Amino acid sequence: MREPAFWHRPSSWESYLLRPLAAIYGAIAARRMRHAGVEAGIPVLCVGNYHVGGAGKTPTVLALARLLRELDEVPVVLSRGYGGSSRGPVKVDPDSHTATDVGDEPLMMAAILPVVIARDRAAGVALARAQGASVILMDDGFQNPSIAKDAALIVIDGTRGLGNGEVIPAGPLRAPLKSQLARTDALIVVGDGEAAKTVAAEIAASGKPVLAAHLRPDETSLAALRGKRVLAFAGIGDPARFFNTLQASGIAVVQSRAFADHHPFTKSELDALIADAGRDALTLVTTEKDIARLRGVDGLPAKVQAIVPFAVTLQFEESAQVRRFVTDQLFKARNRRLRG
Repeated sequence: MREPAFWHRPSSWESYLLRPLAAIYGAIAARRMRHAGVEAGIPVLCVGNYHVGGAGKTPTVLALARLLRELDEVPVVLSRGYGGSSRGPVKVDPDSHTATDVGDEPLMMAAILPVVIARDRAAGVALARAQGASVILMDDGFQNPSIAKDAALIVIDGTRGLGNGEVIPAGPLRAPLKSQLARTDALIVVGDGEAAKTVAAEIAASGKPVLAAHLRPDETSLAALRGKRVLAFAGIGDPARFFNTLQASGIAVVQSRAFADHHPFTKSELDALIADAGRDALTLVTTEKDIARLRGVDGLPAKVQAIVPFAVTLQFEESAQVRRFVTDQLFKARNRRLRG
């Protein structure tokens, strides 16, 4: 899905006209969020967004998984498998599954840690526990009430913020902001922008932590692109952020191509990208999520192997604060279950 431009304008006639529909959608979403979910039996940490589109959720899940492993936990990611045909529950196998089977983000993460996809999240919890999970990392699903969450960590881009602050379809919010703020246990602000300042102040005023983080390029990716002129392309929630990250890393982005989030690339599109790059002696570069989708394209030209995946890692500014928060949440979750 490609977001309407008016979602990121302070006021517009399109947004104004859609407010009645947004009010209905928002009321349903807010009421749904109040439902009690099924108890998982082990701690559930949910990583979500207030809005549709990208904010850095997948790198956050991976960063939390690393932290949990350092704490001798066994994290298993639970995902709906957006963009994949499988309803699950199934454990993602990067050697046999493609993005068209299980979705691009689960496929990408499965190369690093166990990932279960399931449209029925309760069935997904059962499979995750069967994989030996001591903690479930729920990738998205903040607005979905099917599973009880022990802590909800919400990711917001410091530059992009919440757009016009309106609810779908008048804006990008998945539910009224007030309802979402009330169910937030920690806010993770990615980047240095000021767009998340108001939301961060509200969360801090309620006594909940605001955790600053940045996306850091992988040194291997930087080495592969150093001194080269590139054609960058991406089909993610916020392609502009990817292009800006490349430029901020000292990479010469000569051309860029933006596609809709989760875009299913065709062979003809890839042929065109390769031809465009070849004319100007440019190196093709894209995100790890896009690379995961490319593996499922039939008849890929051999030159696709030369596309450089640009890997990033999310790093928290105050790692001790994050560790303390996660440890406290796990302790509280397990205490609640012991008390019955």
